[in-house]
Amino acid sequence: MLYSREKLQQLEAATLAPYACTSAHSRGREFAEGESAFRTPFQKDRDRVIHTTAFRRLEYKTQVFVNYEGDYYRTRLTHSLEVAQVARSIARALGLNEDLAETIALAHDLGHPPFGHAGERVLNELMHDHGGFDHNRQSLRIVTYLEERYPGFRGLNLTWETREGLMKHETLYDTPQEGVRLERRPSLEAQVVNLADEIAYNAHDLDDGLRSGLLQPAQLGEVRLLAELAEELGFRLESLSEFQRRVFIRELLGLIITDCVKATHEALEKHAITSLEAVRAHPSLLACYSEHLRPRLAELRRFLFANLYRHYYVVRQVSKSKLVLERLFESYTRQPDLLPPGVRKAQDSQGLHRAVCDYLAGMTDRYALDEYAKLFEPYGR
Repeated sequence: MLYSREKLQQLEAATLAPYACTSAHSRGREFAEGESAFRTPFQKDRDRVIHTTAFRRLEYKTQVFVNYEGDYYRTRLTHSLEVAQVARSIARALGLNEDLAETIALAHDLGHPPFGHAGERVLNELMHDHGGFDHNRQSLRIVTYLEERYPGFRGLNLTWETREGLMKHETLYDTPQEGVRLERRPSLEAQVVNLADEIAYNAHDLDDGLRSGLLQPAQLGEVRLLAELAEELGFRLESLSEFQRRVFIRELLGLIITDCVKATHEALEKHAITSLEAVRAHPSLLACYSEHLRPRLAELRRFLFANLYRHYYVVRQVSKSKLVLERLFESYTRQPDLLPPGVRKAQDSQGLHRAVCDYLAGMTDRYALDEYAKLFEPYGR
């Protein structure tokens, strides 16, 4: 049997929940173009995201540890893939559009600069008088303007629903973009990605912290959720083996995902949500955790901030990244002749500071460090 786009859209209509986004009812693209014969519009969006330069660069951008620290730690790319996996799992259980959820998840960090959230803070400070910097806005800027791959328009020309998911991305680490109508809630698929991002952060940053040795297994007993899980599994945290660590993280991830699915379903039932319009009109976000789990996750986040993100070893990396980005920004804006021709051309339409900011934000950790070495180290290339 051949599954054409029309057939796939019929399956969406027949199998998805009434509050899900269906690609046949998408608000469409900014620029008119033909759709694929064998892919829905959301599947086409996903494929366009995956083939961008910005997506490939995520492989060498910091999650917690700078890329050169080791081959086994998460990067922005593996984090994005893990967010997509979690989002698909939740979306499938709730009858949502998996393709849309996956697309938003894969694209949500495209705008992240080198050196993670530290790099984002530095660029925002440097651009204070020139519009600031936010990686959510930069993700949207990449898919609507910076990527040049198609004749007739700049950007990827993604569907409205995918772009909305990027504009209204909201987690502990992110806020929706200024000017976005917050009284209108995003699709449930976008809300699920928000939680999937947090879930991946909590479980996998914990895993990397343990693997690196910056966190000691015995410390986990300070967190009620982790102590309860260890007891349930019959693990002694003081003598947690590498194999047990893997099991522990997997079970933690499953526990949070299951809670999210059940709590979100209960919220949908409680508020009698039976349409996409009802999702958008609801006064609060519907994708959620249970009342039981929410304070336990808050405690886990406080633990990670205090013991991992503010560990002196990580703080040293942050200090180095600040020095690198500040000196590169200062040199490029003071002497634009140091910039590649494409960046110098962009300043004609974007202004020098925004063109330099786009250039720096697109760099990988390694490329930024190499550029620093070329400009400031006496024996650099």
